[in-house]
Amino acid sequence: MTNNDIFKKLRVALMLRDDEIVDILKKADFNISKSELGAFFRKEDHPNYMECGNQVLRNFLNGLVIHLRGTKENPKNPGEVLLKRSSVPKVSKPKPNFKTAQRKNIGSDIDPVKYKNKKKS
Repeated sequence: MTNNDIFKKLRVALMLRDDEIVDILKKADFNISKSELGAFFRKEDHPNYMECGNQVLRNFLNGLVIHLRGTKENPKNPGEVLLKRSSVPKVSKPKPNFKTAQRKNIGSDIDPVKYKNKKKS
């Protein structure tokens, strides 16, 4: 199993987005761009694929420890951090009700007509 596989599995298991991974790496004083990070998650036969080195994975794991446990001065409970992350609801826009919008556009002087499809012989 390669470092890239480990990195991918951790990202999926912890439901991390690229910007969150960049923040976690910054906690370990390791700066990386989103495009460099995306190269680690590509397929091996992709032209922009890049192998994840030991240093990147080590810094990610160290940053993940700081992210989950906190520091000595400001300790955190890892369970609460993970629960807080998974309980954040995704904000979605309410879907418009097209039928009511169409009914408003229909003139009130026209009665709705129901058509029945007759069987052709």
